Amino acid sequence: MKKVPRLAGDLLVGLAAVLLTPAPARAQAPAPAPSPASPAATAPVVVPDVAPRPEDVATIDGIMKAFYEVISGPPGKPREWGRDRSLYIPGIRFVAMKVDKDGKPRAVVSTHQEYVERTDAWMVKEGFHEVEIHRVTERFGNIAHVFSTYETRHAKGGPLLGRGVNSVELFWDGARWWIASAIWDDERPDSPLPKDLLPGR
Repeated sequence: MKKVPRLAGDLLVGLAAVLLTPAPARAQAPAPAPSPASPAATAPVVVPDVAPRPEDVATIDGIMKAFYEVISGPPGKPREWGRDRSLYIPGIRFVAMKVDKDGKPRAVVSTHQEYVERTDAWMVKEGFHEVEIHRVTERFGNIAHVFSTYETRHAKGGPLLGRGVNSVELFWDGARWWIASAIWDDERPDSPLPKDLLPGR
């Protein structure tokens, strides 16, 4: 066997150590409806298992109204995470579209619990109010897609924090509506909201 010089051998040992070290889990993110980044919760947030409210799931209007209500409120108000979870299929995934410093799109995926853990403390401390300002709905049979344009503020009527679009997939099971997925992207200077997704169209 060819002898490896000491320097090269040391490099190979170091490289092997790096390759065999388990990589940390990739960070997951929601956000909801869309929201600014928030510090991770220091303790698990308990999400109660509650029955869906009939008025929340009987219509598309009802479920979209609840979609925004559950995360909105002034500082100090607990968010309605149990009610929120009742809107979604088990195993729901949220996808928040971000852009890195180089302008490259990045999809940040989270479970409902991961979204709750990341946003709850920030929302309760700072206050967070998100409203739908326009909606485009397409339905065929028992499936529907909603493009829901939103505005976010710390408080109702306060300064605007941002705008964007929630892309929501839903289905009707004969008794209620379910949200099967939610993907959102924030408005940016290089990606303004188009006129057909704004009020007045």
